[in-house]
Amino acid sequence: MGGDVSCGLALAEMIASLSKPTVSLVIGDSHSIGVPLAVAVDHSFIVPTGTMMVHPVRMTGMVIDYFEMIQDRILSFVSGHSQISYERLRSLMLNTEMMTKDLGTVLVGGEAVQEGLIDECGGIREALAWLNRAIDGKKQEIDAHDRMTKTDFSENLKRK
Repeated sequence: MGGDVSCGLALAEMIASLSKPTVSLVIGDSHSIGVPLAVAVDHSFIVPTGTMMVHPVRMTGMVIDYFEMIQDRILSFVSGHSQISYERLRSLMLNTEMMTKDLGTVLVGGEAVQEGLIDECGGIREALAWLNRAIDGKKQEIDAHDRMTKTDFSENLKRK
């Protein structure tokens, strides 16, 4: 995954605002704007061999000062939708020790979980099981709300 920053961040915001339960599964790579997309959900998974690369926003390979504002939006979004702190994510993004010709950090599987970027390691089975539990919990919540609403409605009728 990767791509245009503004469109990707807008898509991540849309996913984060959904009222239905959401889950993501990183299989292969989730680089660049793929990171906000992966954490925009209610619960995120990564396979043990999946990778996530965090790096500064750049244009044609160079870090541009103007893009620091966009970078701040991404850092705020990702840290707000995961367990990683803004400062820790920023330090991974600006890491100069991992890649000799670039800035950033590549996290593999459990490293993304340890850093708090992703919720847990797992595959399709675990992601679907989590989603089914979330849907069942949502149904129970809706059923309880409906029962309460019907009770309130019945009691209001009795008062009249």
